[in-house]
Amino acid sequence: MPEHEDLNPGPDLDRALEVATGLAAWASEAIRRPRTPATATDVRQKDGPADIVTDTDEAVEAHVRETLLRAFPGHGIVGEEYGRTEGAPGAPHWVIDPVDGTTNYAHGIGWCSFSLGLAAPDGTPLLGLVADPWRGETFTAVRGRGAYLNGSPVRAADHTTLTGHVFMTEWAAHAHWPGLDTLLTDLADRHCTVRVMGSTALSLTQVAAGRATAAAIGSFHHVDGLPALLIAREAGAVALPELPAYGEPLLLAAPGAAREAEALWRRARERDGGGS
Repeated sequence: MPEHEDLNPGPDLDRALEVATGLAAWASEAIRRPRTPATATDVRQKDGPADIVTDTDEAVEAHVRETLLRAFPGHGIVGEEYGRTEGAPGAPHWVIDPVDGTTNYAHGIGWCSFSLGLAAPDGTPLLGLVADPWRGETFTAVRGRGAYLNGSPVRAADHTTLTGHVFMTEWAAHAHWPGLDTLLTDLADRHCTVRVMGSTALSLTQVAAGRATAAAIGSFHHVDGLPALLIAREAGAVALPELPAYGEPLLLAAPGAAREAEALWRRARERDGGGS
């Protein structure tokens, strides 16, 4: 790989995607390596029993940081495990979640992901990548160029209703978020099946792939949500809001079902004290 990048007038997104794709292949292999689930000594608490980290999280992020800083020395980095590294003034920054779904990973449940993205100084997502090590799937998107799964274009579903389809969501770590209980009830009344799988990045990309008709996240975190958000939007999904602030809720939906999903989403949050 070349050692440096000209930041003027902007980042070379083709090269950034090439580097990101190589890192995804390396990270996927690292995550798939055999380990002893649940009782492994590499599992440690961060902020509590439902917020854990493993040696793999730290090793993957450390390698990704080292590679990005070498390839793009002016760029900033924000990572799940090692926080923020400031870049040059006006430079873009990378967001890294080395293992999104660490609880699943630590317990031997094969549903977690590697998430990596590049954002402009104002936070606008420029590039997104989400890799599923267990299924050999890598979702990618570059702003304005569409969304891809293993190199083939993907689009959000053409469903016009939530009824009979899949709705993805995630807990706020171990807890429900404001509006979730009402939303679950309303979706059940519509015969819409809800799945809580344990990886924000993978949940959001299921909307991009057309597998889920909608997804809702109670508290948006850029390190695991921004790359998947760009991928879903580039696949044609409707995002409310288009770019959430940190901790703000997010709704994604296939275009034909977006109005129905938004109505349920707003009703649930208003009823359960989550605001509009």
